[in-house]
Amino acid sequence: MEMEDQMESQKRKGMSHDTLISERTGSLGCIGWTIVIICGIFTVCLFPITIWFCVKIVQEYERAVIFRLGRITDRKPKGPGIFFILPCTDSFVKVDLRTVSFDIPPQEILTKDSVTISVDGVVYFRVNDPIASVANVSNADFSTRLLAQTTLRNVLGTKNLAEVLSDREGIAHSMQSSLDDATDNWGIKVERVEIKDVKLPVQLQRAMAAEAEAAREARAKVIAAEGEMNASRALKEASLVIAESPSALQLRYLQTLNTISAEKNSTIIFPLPMDIISSFLRDK
Repeated sequence: MEMEDQMESQKRKGMSHDTLISERTGSLGCIGWTIVIICGIFTVCLFPITIWFCVKIVQEYERAVIFRLGRITDRKPKGPGIFFILPCTDSFVKVDLRTVSFDIPPQEILTKDSVTISVDGVVYFRVNDPIASVANVSNADFSTRLLAQTTLRNVLGTKNLAEVLSDREGIAHSMQSSLDDATDNWGIKVERVEIKDVKLPVQLQRAMAAEAEAAREARAKVIAAEGEMNASRALKEASLVIAESPSALQLRYLQTLNTISAEKNSTIIFPLPMDIISSFLRDK
């Protein structure tokens, strides 16, 4: 159903574009055609001179939208390469089809949880319909820049600070879809939107750093306590095993001496059995 709705909306947009173009490319009328014919006759009569005014060239990445007596002459723009115009009656506007990128100036935004942040970004767009970009808006580039700023403020105003910091990709996609829908009638195709930097107030940075440090210290204490508890359980199990076999204590003592000697330590610890001490105490 969503795919069908998108296809229907695209068809409607295409039909609206076709109707607007057909309105622009209407008939010139009797007076208009008379003026065009007279200019054509003068152009042919003065051909060696007028050839320099009739021949125009546009680059591979450019298109020319031709106006004849104020009306767009064709449904499609001219170019690339050589094309001809009539002097005095025709004028044309060059449109660059290459992808253009611009930086969104840092915007002071109040998030949904009442935190003031400064956010900037970058937008990549290109002209998809040269005729619409010339006839529907006075300056497509400048209008797209202003719209990107307001869209950034509107989208981030509905997000919490945690969402702004963690879900940059989702915010960029939301901005791209909003800009693309808004600039479709201008013949602009928004290709990509990226969030560059999110600047927080200094006091908020300190508070977040203190909160993160306290959380890390709490986790460290919990891990240390769990380690002590596990170590005490292991010692208890070891004591039970040693109690079952008295010779295990002597073996453990030899292992401890081996460890001490490996560290090149001159200190030697000699455990004295409690049985010997108890015998001396009995004699007394």
